[in-house]
Amino acid sequence: MVSEQRLDERKMKILHAVIQNYLETGEPVGSRTISKYTDLNLSSATIRNEMSDLEEMGYILQPHTSAGRIPSDRGYRLYVDMLMEEKEQELNEMQEQMLDKADKMEQLLKQAAKVLANSTNYATMVSTPLNSGNKIKFLQLSQVDEEQVIAVIVLGGNVIKNKIIDMEEPVSNENLLKLNMLLNTTLNGMSIEDINLGLIARLKEQAGIHSEVIGHVLDAVADVIQVDDEMQIYTSGATNIFKYPELSDKQSAQEIISAFEEKQQLTELVTQTLSQEDNTGIQVYIGDETPVQTMKDCSVVTATYELGEGMKGTIGIIGPKRMDYEHVLKSMKKLQNELDQMFHNND
Repeated sequence: MVSEQRLDERKMKILHAVIQNYLETGEPVGSRTISKYTDLNLSSATIRNEMSDLEEMGYILQPHTSAGRIPSDRGYRLYVDMLMEEKEQELNEMQEQMLDKADKMEQLLKQAAKVLANSTNYATMVSTPLNSGNKIKFLQLSQVDEEQVIAVIVLGGNVIKNKIIDMEEPVSNENLLKLNMLLNTTLNGMSIEDINLGLIARLKEQAGIHSEVIGHVLDAVADVIQVDDEMQIYTSGATNIFKYPELSDKQSAQEIISAFEEKQQLTELVTQTLSQEDNTGIQVYIGDETPVQTMKDCSVVTATYELGEGMKGTIGIIGPKRMDYEHVLKSMKKLQNELDQMFHNND
């Protein structure tokens, strides 16, 4: 980053207003526009003086044919550096909070699986929450070098994803800022289902010569919003299966226990549960109804807990068909409520 003399707050606000206004309109910006635009409550004369200083310092220019000013490369550089510093700080704080939260969540979910196994005497599983139908909260494109831009995508639940995009041709600071504004104004609050071909065509048209960047960013968004492969499943009580004679013959017990160890089939169970239309209730699969082949001799009870903002996880109990359904449903409901409340209180 270029080292710059720090501008005082007033000059910084005026420079900020000139750049914002110019990015929005493409027209040189006069002092009267700035006086309406900022919360500084300054007279046009004071703003004119400040703008003359900014021009002398090389942050803004006056095109010959106009009374207004436009940002210089140096002005853009200062604006972008400050913007990136601000966003970087925000993202770092967010990432720290999320790591801390993820750590607490891991402990909490492991404990939940254990308590459920002890209380029911069956095998249990709890999955970490996934971004089902997640929404875009914020997008930030930043230059890495001439040929690469990094897209930082913040989703509901403050999940942060980064994606490097290779550029076919360099993008100027001004165009990068315009793309950031265009993407955020259009995509904030949208889920992947909302992004249709019409919207993509409109975005590409507005992006003009940089329409291919829009394509790459939308691909990146689609990649990161897809169901995460980072889902963890915490299990407990798999050996409880041996307590039930009808399941404890070597073959079926071994199959169930290896399903618990390998977790691939449990992942299928979670995906199935989360894809149900009404997936906030409790579902009971008996015998052949179960989506997991190795559990055809069992009953499987699943429920979804919710963190809000599209984040959902699954709780599952696997036991014999003669399980104590009343006790299982009661325990399941209790844990579902506890997880819902715990996560909402932690927000």
